[in-house]
Amino acid sequence: MLVNGKRSLAHIEKVTNIRCIEGADNIEQCNVLGWNLICHKNEFKENDLCVYIEIDSKVPDREEFEFLRNKSFKVKTMKLGKFGVISQGLALSVSMFKELNGLSENTDVTKLLGIKYAVEEDNVRKSDGVNFDAKFSSMKSRHKVFFSNSIVKKLMKHKLFRKLVFIFLGTKKDNPKTFPSKFEFVHKTDEERIENIPNMLKNKQELIATEKLDGTSTTFIMERIKENTNKYRFYVCSRNVCMVDQNQSCYHDHNIYWDMAFKYNIKEVLTRFMNATSISYCCIQGESVGSVQGNPLKLKEDEFYAFNFITSDDGRWSSEKAKLLLNEWSIKFVPILSTSFILPDTMEEMKELATGKSVLNPDVLREGIVYRCAQDNSVSFKNVSKEYLLKHNQ
Repeated sequence: MLVNGKRSLAHIEKVTNIRCIEGADNIEQCNVLGWNLICHKNEFKENDLCVYIEIDSKVPDREEFEFLRNKSFKVKTMKLGKFGVISQGLALSVSMFKELNGLSENTDVTKLLGIKYAVEEDNVRKSDGVNFDAKFSSMKSRHKVFFSNSIVKKLMKHKLFRKLVFIFLGTKKDNPKTFPSKFEFVHKTDEERIENIPNMLKNKQELIATEKLDGTSTTFIMERIKENTNKYRFYVCSRNVCMVDQNQSCYHDHNIYWDMAFKYNIKEVLTRFMNATSISYCCIQGESVGSVQGNPLKLKEDEFYAFNFITSDDGRWSSEKAKLLLNEWSIKFVPILSTSFILPDTMEEMKELATGKSVLNPDVLREGIVYRCAQDNSVSFKNVSKEYLLKHNQ
């Protein structure tokens, strides 16, 4: 669930739709929001509050989570083959945790319970700001003996020592900048999951449906430095970091963000667009895919697929309008599956729609589908395939 633009990995919610599993003696099914879960029989009554812990999470090593030790304390999508039931997430009684006493429904308790992302890289890549481990990663590679010293490791926990280390050993490229927040219509890309907003199924307006690509979020911004001039500043960003140049280290073995900027001549095409207008900035956002995230699409080379085009005067353009412009610039757009999609009535129908073959490579499963308002992208959310998550152990 997204809370103030940041994903909540654990939150307090109501348990609903408790029902039996045919042939099972000790377990039953229930729902939390739009998520289907397995729980112990009689563990909950209808509308009881629970702590819901989302998939992709890792819980701390403490007594309440001891039953997850053999799973390395990770919460993932799981399927009970014997009963053919898929469970996504974990629901536990609020009463198990003293620190949650008196908290109400929809409260984010991620930090209170010490819950993190299951994949360690995500704890840095998806966090707010820049983690100091990432900031010092390049220095550590240059000064391996110094940073492997046990005393240095202890001192690195202190802010003053880290500042001193950066003064003496750091360079400009070791100091990544956070994602720029000064542009009104440009935000970090992170769609809400449909399971967290089940009431959205009541919305029967026409939506654009596009394939969700499993890669790394990429943003390009061209800013006019001074009004009525043709002088610009070019930004190349990952989800959280503004990259100085192509040599800046990131969480991949190469800087795919700048690679895509060069491959598709992003700076040049945005400069031409700005020269023909009087706007203060424009932006392309999309997904870089290929040799990242294990290359689930099995692509032969890295590629960039846009899903947003934004200008300072109009905000986000509709997907169809954006695709037409970007095609003129030989910039690919995420595969559009429907331009007039109407949401089904039930979550079960919705989840069945998520699974299918990828347009980019019909030999592999797609990650899911993203839905946006057909007119201006003011509504957007994602529907991730359960089968994809099972296949990729997520």
